[in-house]
Amino acid sequence: MLITTPLVFGSMSGVLSERAGVVNIAIEGQLLAGAFTAALVSSITQNAFAGLFAAAVAGVLVSLLLALFSIKYVVNQIIVGVVLNVLVSGLTGFLFEKIMKTKVDGITTFNQPAHLPNIPIPLLSEIPIIGPTLFRQSIIGYFMLILVVALWFGLFRTRWGLRVRAVGEHPKAADTVGINVNRTRVLNVLAGGAVAGVGGAYFTLVAVSSFSKDMTGGLGFIALAALIFGRWNPIGAALAALLFGVAGNLQSILSLAGTPIDGQFLAMLPYALTILAVSGFVGKAKAPAADGEPYVKE
Repeated sequence: MLITTPLVFGSMSGVLSERAGVVNIAIEGQLLAGAFTAALVSSITQNAFAGLFAAAVAGVLVSLLLALFSIKYVVNQIIVGVVLNVLVSGLTGFLFEKIMKTKVDGITTFNQPAHLPNIPIPLLSEIPIIGPTLFRQSIIGYFMLILVVALWFGLFRTRWGLRVRAVGEHPKAADTVGINVNRTRVLNVLAGGAVAGVGGAYFTLVAVSSFSKDMTGGLGFIALAALIFGRWNPIGAALAALLFGVAGNLQSILSLAGTPIDGQFLAMLPYALTILAVSGFVGKAKAPAADGEPYVKE
């Protein structure tokens, strides 16, 4: 679940943004900001839940910049996303060197976050194979499962989802019937940032209990590919993220099995699979019609 969980959160962030018509290239930056902030705040407070909340806020702040420049100032959404990824990478790297590496009595005080424990569900967690995977999770893992189902239901079975999809498909028509297009887009982008921030917190509060420079390792871009592979559908994107996650874990699995396959080749599998998936399906998968197109009310 080390790779899969952040991938699912990242792809759900993309679903929220792009269903409303905003291309979210900044998923990588949102994940990284969440991981860094969760580690820092949790280390200071020694409270994992404070770190989790701070991670969501950090994701929202990154998304706020995305919304400000791409929606209000109508800057190219892809360029804004790329710049935000570079900005977050540089900022977290700088703060990591200046704050987190500082030692007090030989201990990196600001990089010792509290840990979110796994919470096994009685009986269900004892089911072979499925039990440990689905029902022996941290609170972030359980939230991930709930989020995928809730987001699917919200988008395709509620009035809110109808409005969001209308904004992403035909914003002018949505505006005509009284939907505030840009406000809907801003709220969805901010919600997507919060989701990605929580996904980033998984790295430092569950997986490794410390932050390292650029520790997300490009997973935000793989999450974007999972979004496309899953056809902008929450369940499809989650299944695609699971596929990429399994590919990413093959390196450790096959290494333990003593396979002669080179480790570097196995490490590149998720990225190669991402390229193949996007190149093979991007022409067939239909994005929301207004995705990436700013809306200026006449």
